[in-house]
Amino acid sequence: MIEGPVQHSLSDNLAWINNGKGEEVHVSGEGLERVNNMPAFMFATGIENSAPTLKGGRVRVDEMEKCGHYQQWRTDFALVKEMGLRFLRYGPPLHRTFLGVDQYDWAFADETFGDLRQRDIVPIVDLCHFGVPDWIGNFQNPDFPQLFATYARAFAQRFPWVQLYTPINEMFVCATFSASYGWWNEQLHSDQAFVTALKHIVKANVLAMEAILDVRSDAIFIQSESSEYFHAENPAAIKPAEIMNSKRFLSLDLNYGRRVDSEMYEYLLDNGMTREEYHFFLDHRLKHHCIMGNDYYVTNEHRVKADGSTRASGEIFGYDEITRQYYERYRLPVMHTETNCRQGSTGQEAVDWLWKEWANVLRVRNDGAPIVGFTWFSLTDQMDWNTALREQNNHVDAVGLYDLQRHIRPVGEAYKELIQSWCTVLPTQSVCLQVPVILPSEHNDPWARKKRDEAKTQRHALPTTPANMENG
Repeated sequence: MIEGPVQHSLSDNLAWINNGKGEEVHVSGEGLERVNNMPAFMFATGIENSAPTLKGGRVRVDEMEKCGHYQQWRTDFALVKEMGLRFLRYGPPLHRTFLGVDQYDWAFADETFGDLRQRDIVPIVDLCHFGVPDWIGNFQNPDFPQLFATYARAFAQRFPWVQLYTPINEMFVCATFSASYGWWNEQLHSDQAFVTALKHIVKANVLAMEAILDVRSDAIFIQSESSEYFHAENPAAIKPAEIMNSKRFLSLDLNYGRRVDSEMYEYLLDNGMTREEYHFFLDHRLKHHCIMGNDYYVTNEHRVKADGSTRASGEIFGYDEITRQYYERYRLPVMHTETNCRQGSTGQEAVDWLWKEWANVLRVRNDGAPIVGFTWFSLTDQMDWNTALREQNNHVDAVGLYDLQRHIRPVGEAYKELIQSWCTVLPTQSVCLQVPVILPSEHNDPWARKKRDEAKTQRHALPTTPANMENG
């Protein structure tokens, strides 16, 4: 359990909460105080805003458009409240908002985020989800990191009441699908293209975090990253499986300023990363502002053949074991940031998967890892994810809490029941954690302003060189 007084890091701050009067209250095993009825555990959902391009950039896959969100966003936000949820993974469409250097169209964001604030829903703002505007091109563009950082700063300045961010969603998946599998965006198939995409994506994420912190020093960053494992199906496959099990950590290693494994260091340098680029990540360490978000689906585990080819293995270890591996590597607070399952003929398959994932979350928590949230993704059904968005067949993926007509599904009913059952039970357990979240409605409260001022002072007092900080 995390103990001791308030320190500079988010991990330390998880051991206390603010009682709404500016007084810091330490959490003990006797129970957990609450702030304005704020739950200690972050139950969430998300609104799918993927926007990769296909066919050499000529076709944009806009999931918000395909799923009807642009027309039904007010209904969607009402459904979030209907579920009993207070946290929503959500972001404005980057390709419609970021029009050029210092050029933004905030019209849709002003409407939607204004409504979220009025409803007192806490957004976990997803600024880039698998695609960039046409004028930037794709993730091979070396200008992308700095351009994206300017966008992140502009967003934070326009919406200063927003505290929680996922600057770039699933960095490893984005680089893999775009530059290794050749499915999206640049549609390339090489290790050099993958490393180029990855270093640009992660650098953009790091620079965006710094830019946001310059505006709001108490910002919290929840990475949403796919948690993977590769199983060797025979002895000859052990070596390629070991390489893949090292490669899966690259995005978070770089993002958190952790020295990569020696084999991965050679891999990065052999495929275009310079020593200076590598040291950028070691010198920009912001993990003390982060929660490690782990995404897990039944497709996240893989069987590896001797030739290095893979296929889905189905669930073998499960979320709890794989999350333990990631937690032991990074020692950060954890949030289960994505999961879902197709409904099946009756909807029971999705309900069973929800309860299985929740049991895994409790297992992680009971084993001592500080897990602070759970997310069913997404609020509504999605479109064409059965082909990973590579084909535009208008196929409905029945994975939502609600269908595309906004009728609740059995898994929605089950999630609502789960939230109602557990939101008051978790704070009474022996290990209790509270993320220091300031609600939208509390943004201008004197105690909230005081906490932001304290965070600003602490940020400027933090060590700036990795030599003064622990590694990983």
